Amino acid sequence: MQINPELLEKIVAEVLSEMTSGASGAPADTAPVAGVSLTEKGKASRGTDPKEVVLAISPAFTTSFKTNITGISLADVLRQIFAGAEEEGLKIRVIRVYHTADVAFMGHQAAKLSGSGIGIGILSRGTTVIHQRDLNPLANLELFPQCPVIDLPTYRAIGRNAAKYAKGESPTPVPTNNDPMARPRYQGLAALLHNKEASFMDRGKAPQELSVSFE
Repeated sequence: MQINPELLEKIVAEVLSEMTSGASGAPADTAPVAGVSLTEKGKASRGTDPKEVVLAISPAFTTSFKTNITGISLADVLRQIFAGAEEEGLKIRVIRVYHTADVAFMGHQAAKLSGSGIGIGILSRGTTVIHQRDLNPLANLELFPQCPVIDLPTYRAIGRNAAKYAKGESPTPVPTNNDPMARPRYQGLAALLHNKEASFMDRGKAPQELSVSFE
């Protein structure tokens, strides 16, 4: 994957500006991301539909964050995950998790609330996991830790595989690109983005059900 130095510098400058502004707790920018509308409907409950996969998004997903770590619109990320599940005849139900910014625990929370027992967790920067209800939180079905190399076709495949697991299948794990330089190039930025995301956590707030409307 080609690295865009100008994009990296822009993101780092924006994050550092927000982190040193003295503001905390509330997102600096809560305008909706273009292409999708997410509305909280109240506390998320455990589903009963075996044809659903629950997707847990992180506290600042589409509010303070509009794109992932490489500049891909989070609206497009959601659209592709939905499309992948729909190709397998299943649907995605979305919740927002506030009490953690750890993708493993987010994915496990999604799986526990899913009617099929399968959940997806995704951080604003793009790190993603497919989880299963009866697994240990730190175990999973598939983990995608190198967010800089995840593209839109991969997000679609993640939605597709999650749906296959929900149907009781054993799909081939989603193939991903491997860039040995992604970690050293993006590690500092990933740490900054994690700290920014974590600043919006609310450990006392239960996961919230979201209605999703694509524009």
